[in-house]
Amino acid sequence: MIKNINQICQSILIFFPSILGKVSTWFMVLMIFLTAYVVVSRYVFGIGILSLQELIIYCHGITFLVCAAYALKKDQHVRVDIFYRKFSKRRKKIINLFGNIFFLQPMLWVIFILSIDYVSFSWLIKETSAEPGGLPFVYLYKSIILVSAVLLIMQSFANILSYFNDD
Repeated sequence: MIKNINQICQSILIFFPSILGKVSTWFMVLMIFLTAYVVVSRYVFGIGILSLQELIIYCHGITFLVCAAYALKKDQHVRVDIFYRKFSKRRKKIINLFGNIFFLQPMLWVIFILSIDYVSFSWLIKETSAEPGGLPFVYLYKSIILVSAVLLIMQSFANILSYFNDD
């Protein structure tokens, strides 16, 4: 019974990080085409398009922020594993559990809490690009900081639950 509840909770918690991680990888394809378009329009036709350049930067940021939870799910994040790779599966679970509870979760909550005012103020003033011809909805982009923190918190909780599985 508890094992089933654990698996259901894990499934719910990893749903959004997985979906958004896969979707955001398509932002890379979009960035490639946008970059090619900007380069051709600038160097072949002499037309600079600042809004597209900003969109490329925003796509890049969104990709990294949203894919962080997906990378955590796939255990593809950066790790210095000089000793870790030689540890038993049980010891790795204990280290990962400790790291998630005492390092990752507190840091994610700090990021989330400290970002609330930053994002709220951006929404309050309906922040736009400081550059003429830039994108008008900077506050939407800044909201991804909160989304990323929530996705990482969800994925971290799912990982914590997975460490209690018997496999």
